[in-house]
Amino acid sequence: MRLTAIEEGHLRNGLPGTIGIAALFPGGGAPFDLARVRSRVRERWGGLDRMSLVLAPPAGPAALRGHRWTPRPFDPVAHVTATDRPLHALLADGVAHALPDDRPLWRLLVARDATAAGECAVVLLAHHALLDGRSLDTLFRMLMDDAAPPRPPSPAAAVPPRPPVRLATVGRELRRIGASGRPLPASAAGERRPSVAVVPLDPQVMRQARRQPAGGRGATLNELLLSAYAGALRACHGPLSAWPAAGAPLFATVPVDLRERRDGQRLGNGVTALRVPLPVDLDSPVARLRACQEEVAGFEHRCAAHRAILPPLLATARRLPWLADVMARRLARPELTTSLCTAFKWRDGAARLHGRGLARIVPLPQLAPPGTANLCLVHSADTYTLTVVSHLRPADAESIGEAVAGQLAELAACGAPAVRAG
Repeated sequence: MRLTAIEEGHLRNGLPGTIGIAALFPGGGAPFDLARVRSRVRERWGGLDRMSLVLAPPAGPAALRGHRWTPRPFDPVAHVTATDRPLHALLADGVAHALPDDRPLWRLLVARDATAAGECAVVLLAHHALLDGRSLDTLFRMLMDDAAPPRPPSPAAAVPPRPPVRLATVGRELRRIGASGRPLPASAAGERRPSVAVVPLDPQVMRQARRQPAGGRGATLNELLLSAYAGALRACHGPLSAWPAAGAPLFATVPVDLRERRDGQRLGNGVTALRVPLPVDLDSPVARLRACQEEVAGFEHRCAAHRAILPPLLATARRLPWLADVMARRLARPELTTSLCTAFKWRDGAARLHGRGLARIVPLPQLAPPGTANLCLVHSADTYTLTVVSHLRPADAESIGEAVAGQLAELAACGAPAVRAG
């Protein structure tokens, strides 16, 4: 089975391509029984075709032939392993190295005493060509004790037709996709290396921040992350006028799921990416939040443009693998995809695995080229966790995470709160 152009692009961009998600459970008591975890994985994932696919190289010149997926018998013993390594080491090592391609491109690690608090961790790592972030979330939910079986997709005929997209809307989006941006301020080339930081955020601060701006509708997680990141970059590096590449905006890229409700649990790659100029030059946390809310308000119309643009573009790139290579490497340039900013809510706060209650979820965005930082914020139960994966100076992931936390605290303290957004 040929890879789609998006999947091919994730293989051809010169990056490890590993993403992940970790579920943390309170420590104390016996560790998870590895045999029971493997049995659960076989029960819940064994019938999913996607989890048994192995990558086969192109059967000819890579510029003319694409990779293929080939099925293999499902083997949880090869994929589900126990480890004594701490969570931070698992994430840092996972994001910086490609998964072995002699088996399906995923692995599940079961770690005891994974954090300083003694929490147990179950960590799912996968190559982005095989699974996107929404897929990881879907798979983790399927493992939990009371998980409902996946819903079969509804007939395609039941989906009402979408209104036509205006050419002007498509044109604006194409210009935004191709607009020149700027990377993060450079350090000496020898100092650039991958780093990962996991930053727990104060729930009370987050609740107050989500009620901003005063007199408004409140803020979503995506809006908060974008605005706080803009403020963090200003705090760390000053306004954009002090940066190189004067006049160019700094773009963040926000993944948006294009799956329909009827196929929301479909595994694979179902997202597009929307570029958003970050309001680094605004000096007020509330002003930055309002600017980001204005950008996010346009996502629905922009997604409609992507639904019109992507099918012919991806069909062409699938027929011409060299085009997928060119597109992937261009999009991986730091001035085009400087920071991937993802935010989501784990809605099953009472989830349990083999009777042990979930404490929190830790996401792992992928590593991007030097000059970039990717961020992911997740809300689970009453916890908020931010993960930063940077390719800058060794300590920059921690610095960015702390600066984002500080900006959220500043925003939370601004004025009287509004009603929180959904």
